[in-house]
Amino acid sequence: MRKTEILSWTEEWKYAYLKEESKLREIFKDELIEIYHIGSTSLPSVGYAKPIIDILIVVKDIEKVHLFNEEMLSLGYDSRNEHGITGRRYFTKGKLKRSHHIHIFQLGNKNIKTHLTFKDYLNHNPEEARKYGDLKKVLAKQFPDDTHKYQEVKEKFVDELIKKAVIWKEN
Repeated sequence: MRKTEILSWTEEWKYAYLKEESKLREIFKDELIEIYHIGSTSLPSVGYAKPIIDILIVVKDIEKVHLFNEEMLSLGYDSRNEHGITGRRYFTKGKLKRSHHIHIFQLGNKNIKTHLTFKDYLNHNPEEARKYGDLKKVLAKQFPDDTHKYQEVKEKFVDELIKKAVIWKEN
């Protein structure tokens, strides 16, 4: 079973993202529209994160993503298909010690805007970002051996932040 590990934010995560971004651009080439570093490892203001680099890839045609599964496997990624989110293709790297999560959506998918609005909101609201980081630390202590429970409780908080972020973006 995977452990819930939360670390202090580090600049190394930015470099880990850039290294992976370069490889992913090579794989997806003409199908690729954009790549973004998302999640807490992309947000110094949160202060803490699981040491897993979350990457958002926007593609032209989601139905073509399976054509890249072999190349993704060669980089150490496992395909998880939609993994509970319609219209997404999801890849994970690392079995018990995850290092990367890749979230792929077709241009126009509402989840792209949600991810980017959430990141933008936390970048512009450091107090909310700090609260989010503090929650991560508390939950990691509370659920060190249950990543699913950690995720479930954290998700409720994130859902509220997303609602705030959407309102903030509209104003």
